[in-house]
Amino acid sequence: MSRPVLQPVFALISEERRRALEAAGLLILRVGVGGGMLFGHGLGKLLDYGAKSELFPDPLGIGAPLSMALAIFAEALCAALVVAGACTRLAVVPLLMTMAVAFLLVHAGDPWSRKELAFMYFVPFATLLLTGPGPWSVDGLLRARFADGEQPRERSA
Repeated sequence: MSRPVLQPVFALISEERRRALEAAGLLILRVGVGGGMLFGHGLGKLLDYGAKSELFPDPLGIGAPLSMALAIFAEALCAALVVAGACTRLAVVPLLMTMAVAFLLVHAGDPWSRKELAFMYFVPFATLLLTGPGPWSVDGLLRARFADGEQPRERSA
């Protein structure tokens, strides 16, 4: 029996290489979306908190300074955790909530071009919630280290 002329591309790639490509893809996704959020949004808000906290949108009715502080928590701290791949699934939850608030409340009446950015950040963060950070991450290193049932050592005083 002859082999089909056209085979799926992934059938030609070894399992080891496929896992490495998936790991590289998740690394690029994490660093790209997390770094974009951290450097494009989070750090700017953090550095300008004093000047802009009273003017920040308050879509949840909790006060502008607290709204901005929560956005900074998500966009700076949680985004940095995503870049490192540390506590990734937990770290993307505040980012998803922030992007949902931006998309559904802050920019609710805006044209698509104005709210698109929140949606475009939401999608990769949702992807990372489902996939996890991959093996090339802090989470992946910890998983690999303790996969054989080894427990973390307690520090002696």
